Amino acid sequence: MNQRNSAFRELKGFLILLVTQSFSALGSAMTSFALILWSYQQVGSALATAMLSVCSYVPYVVMSIFAGALSDRLNKKATMLVCDSAAALSTVAVLALYQAGGLKIGHLYAINALNGLMNTVQRPAADVTVTLLTPEHQYQRAGALQSLANALVNMLSPVLASALMAALGLCAVIAIDLTTFAAAFLALLLFVRIPEMECTRREEESVLAAARAGMRYLRAHRGVMDLMLFLAAVNLCASVYSAALPARILPVPGGGEAALGIINTVAGLAMLAGSVAASVLPAPRSRVRVICNALLLSLGTENILLALGHTLPVWCVGAVLGWIAVPLMNANLDVLLRSTIPVGIQGRVFSVRNTLQFFTIPVGNFLGGWLVDAVFEPAMAAWAGVPWLSRLFGSGKGSGAAALFLVIAVYGVAVCVIFRRDGRIWALERRDAGYGTNA
Repeated sequence: MNQRNSAFRELKGFLILLVTQSFSALGSAMTSFALILWSYQQVGSALATAMLSVCSYVPYVVMSIFAGALSDRLNKKATMLVCDSAAALSTVAVLALYQAGGLKIGHLYAINALNGLMNTVQRPAADVTVTLLTPEHQYQRAGALQSLANALVNMLSPVLASALMAALGLCAVIAIDLTTFAAAFLALLLFVRIPEMECTRREEESVLAAARAGMRYLRAHRGVMDLMLFLAAVNLCASVYSAALPARILPVPGGGEAALGIINTVAGLAMLAGSVAASVLPAPRSRVRVICNALLLSLGTENILLALGHTLPVWCVGAVLGWIAVPLMNANLDVLLRSTIPVGIQGRVFSVRNTLQFFTIPVGNFLGGWLVDAVFEPAMAAWAGVPWLSRLFGSGKGSGAAALFLVIAVYGVAVCVIFRRDGRIWALERRDAGYGTNA
């Protein structure tokens, strides 16, 4: 009991921030899911729907390398409040356009681009804030709790969004989003005290000079750089998956909106179980091995079952295998990065990380939508008379997306095998010896 009370006191500010921001993230995720359903119903195109994510990530990736320099110098609380407020105003704009009957998918592209721009500053500020609010010996627990919160969001958002959409419409989903934003805004404003960082002469650097400082750190610490490139290759696979999933599930027999919601909910439950495990398990002997094996399990199982499975239970088994180890990966990755990168330069390095690690997400979203619409679906339609292809991937709309998932699976396994042999990534464990040799 004393240990729990002590841990709560140490993490009080972090926990208030985590809980309230997670409720806000739940509202935002519900709106995003509802708008994906709305956009697919409007145009029926995997590429057009995937462009929603592309528009979010392009400004985020392009500007992130500079935003961390600002984040290191700006007040963290003010930065997060302003960026969250801008996102809320964009949601209000969606609501106004929808109620006026003038909402178009092009409006969503523009609004998502604005939100992506705000995230370029907000995300590194939030990353550094977690470090400032968390004692070093609590990093793994904090990472596990963040994974737990993300799992709950992933689990609940599709169910709640689908239910509200069916019962009350899109306006009700957006109203929940705005309510959770208001609660998170007030909690951060009034109840979370973020410690000030020590001032250094780096704060007098220009934005370009500070961005170069982040790049210099990565060039001098190639293990961190290679780890980020590994995750960039994984994100390419994951974003192609995200773009192709609605096209795989929505149009096929046994699929539809309810099936897509169930799959996302099962994935959330799997992440919830993985988060609980990450929060109670002792530190592993090898954090790098956990990261590599978790990603290998994730990429090598769900994609194959989505490719070759034709029923909802099989897809749900894939969702469990694909997501249950992700929180373990995230928690160990979080410890490696936070314990390796000095806090005074984390904003700079994390912003460069965001550019290097996440630039493949818009590429993958566009590529996944394009491959479904222009390559795999037409190819499967042209080869509809080939019996073995129909047995493997089914027939009709959705079969091309199934074939693409098999390609994703092969690519994902190959990436994990190649980067697992990178000695510079394994060398990070020697720097993390205080965390990685307890078990």
